[in-house]
Amino acid sequence: MSFVRSLFGGRMNAAAFRSTASQLSQTVPSSTFSLGPMHLCRRFQSTEAGDVTQADQADPKDVERLRKLRNIGISAHIDSGKTTCTERILFYTGRIKEIHDVRGRDGVGAKMDSMDLEREKGITIQSAATYASWGDNNINIIDTPGHVDFTIEVERALRVLDGAVLILCAVSGVQSQTMTVDRQMRRYGVPRISFINKMDRAGANPFRVIEQLRQKLKLPAAAIQIPIGAEDQFKGVVDLTKWKALYNDGEFGEKIIEKDIPADLVELATQKRHELIEQLANVDDEIADIYLLEDIPTHQQFTDAIRRATLDLKFTPVMVGSAFKNLGVQPLLDAVVNFLPDPTQVTNTALDIAQDEKPVNLAPYSANPFVGLAFKLEEGRYGQLTYMRIYQGTLKRGGFITNTKTGKKIKVPRLVRMHAADMEDVEELGAGEIGAMFGVDCASGDTFTDGTLKYTMTSMFVPEPVISLSLVPKGRESPNFSKALNRFQKEDPTFRVHVDNESKETIISGMGELHLQIYVERMKREYGVECTTGKPQVAFRETITQPAKFNYTHKKQSGGAGQFARVVGQLQPMERDEETGKDHAFENNVVGGNIPTNFIPACEKGFVDALEKGPLIGHPVNGIRMTLEDGAAHAVDSSEMAFRIATRAAFNEAFAKGRPSILEPIMNVSITAPVEFQGSVIGGLNKRKGTIVDTDVQEDFFTVIADVPLNDMFGYSTELRSSTQGKGEFSMEYKEHQPVQTHVQEQLIQEYKKKEAAKHK
Repeated sequence: MSFVRSLFGGRMNAAAFRSTASQLSQTVPSSTFSLGPMHLCRRFQSTEAGDVTQADQADPKDVERLRKLRNIGISAHIDSGKTTCTERILFYTGRIKEIHDVRGRDGVGAKMDSMDLEREKGITIQSAATYASWGDNNINIIDTPGHVDFTIEVERALRVLDGAVLILCAVSGVQSQTMTVDRQMRRYGVPRISFINKMDRAGANPFRVIEQLRQKLKLPAAAIQIPIGAEDQFKGVVDLTKWKALYNDGEFGEKIIEKDIPADLVELATQKRHELIEQLANVDDEIADIYLLEDIPTHQQFTDAIRRATLDLKFTPVMVGSAFKNLGVQPLLDAVVNFLPDPTQVTNTALDIAQDEKPVNLAPYSANPFVGLAFKLEEGRYGQLTYMRIYQGTLKRGGFITNTKTGKKIKVPRLVRMHAADMEDVEELGAGEIGAMFGVDCASGDTFTDGTLKYTMTSMFVPEPVISLSLVPKGRESPNFSKALNRFQKEDPTFRVHVDNESKETIISGMGELHLQIYVERMKREYGVECTTGKPQVAFRETITQPAKFNYTHKKQSGGAGQFARVVGQLQPMERDEETGKDHAFENNVVGGNIPTNFIPACEKGFVDALEKGPLIGHPVNGIRMTLEDGAAHAVDSSEMAFRIATRAAFNEAFAKGRPSILEPIMNVSITAPVEFQGSVIGGLNKRKGTIVDTDVQEDFFTVIADVPLNDMFGYSTELRSSTQGKGEFSMEYKEHQPVQTHVQEQLIQEYKKKEAAKHK
């Protein structure tokens, strides 16, 4: 509202406000401060509005249950303290009796890191689900990985959750994976609370982090708490809405004590409360009225306004604490209940297959026909474990459900509520809940109904793999080799397996070196199959940079039936379609029946064949549109096969004329290291053909963000460790494909020709 105040030359009185209120409402459209476009599958409604028509028809007990239910995810950059925070939440809600360390130094490890690999490496690899009770409220929680290689785990969790807690490190602030998680939250329209963790660390500065939220993520954010002390002096928080200081007491901080705000913090608290009111006034009419009358909102007015603005995706409240030191976690649980939506406030949309995929809003009540989504699969001790989000209706043990994709009717043998690796048997799961079922064969992303509806949920975004390795089992090949690969592919849509047609090698593809290493390690531990891996292969692509025409005739006459097909048209470069993700297209503009219509699909097949293996280095082709304009057919000798061969040959001929180019994956690399190593780190990036995008110095540490070709990133972790005395860390994420340099293209083509020549000797 600072711009509003400037209109009146400084302070503003109520009379001035009233005379211009109508003008102001027209000047500032509510969308100005929105967090961006929402995904198709969500729409939020404020508590006051509710879902009146459906709620009126629903069982009041069911509505009451839903009002007290929260489905939340905990997401952040790697090493921000997500699992530590979840561990404290489980302890304070009574789900676990003692707190354990994330890295498993005490021999037990955090509850949510149930895999041995997770405990050894101190990272989360698979998202883990649990549930807890806070007061009268039930909370389903999914703790997600922070490492970019396991981004699909975050993607599918956010797809089914109603709200999220975005955790940030008080020292590092907004990091590369924070930005990725932010994009995922926007994609699925998930409202979030931001929690600045690690306030006990040296260099902690929450106000700098809030500024980064506003600048880097463009989030309308404001603190609803300020810290009492910082670093090793951090001992509590001031709640700006209650106007009280909150301290944790007891051996594990289990008691919350409210006191008056320390005198030395009153001035800062007043300033930050004013900032909070300003930010809320920008997005909420009630607070704008109070602000312009120069009043202070009550605690209830603050709570209602923050909830409304958070649900409308116009605001994110920011809280502070230190999960490791047991400070500030209970107020975070209160905020989850107070500010994040319950299932009745989220409208999830399904597509009705019976009516041409017409969007249908689902009503989250247990009496309605059942609709649920299988969003994650795991191979458990008792067979396949399928995680389900129930959108409407009730899932009962022993009941029958239908898989919309396959049309198969399935009996539900066993239903459980998950608590990390433990499970608790239940008879039924109601609408809005998250649970799991055993012994049901399905794929990740399948929709289930009670058989009366033909609904499917909207699909999930799955990024393309960027790196491949050849995989060979040591010793004799065991059936467990293919069993393990099949299972991992089913569990993880970003993990792909194929057999190379020429070398007959098994090739695995994924999101990064760590992603593939983890699967190779899991094959050894879980299936007893030790494997050797080949040199990592980069997912190069081939394309053209200018249009090229083709006019190709395929003739073959060698006794018996001949082959004849002629195709005329052109290839053109094509931009990727943001909506569908498609970057190739086939268009048929043939008129006058020069090519009979029954041969057109064969021409398209020939085009698809040609895309699989490019002429330059044998990698897939993308960014091309093929337009078929004319051609000719023979009454006897033309066939589908002839047109398929002709189209493929025409493609290769025109491709060579279209100034072909090889594209390589460019990674967005974020490196954090002590300031004294800045020169050697930047020198190392330049050597690897990196382009520096941004640098930021925070006291003793600096962060550099650069775009670097993936082909030049192999072995970088070792180099970074040695050049920063083991103190540097980096993460990287796929950004886009870009053309390689001319000399690199020549080199790649020569290597490919040599390899091909060696095969044909």
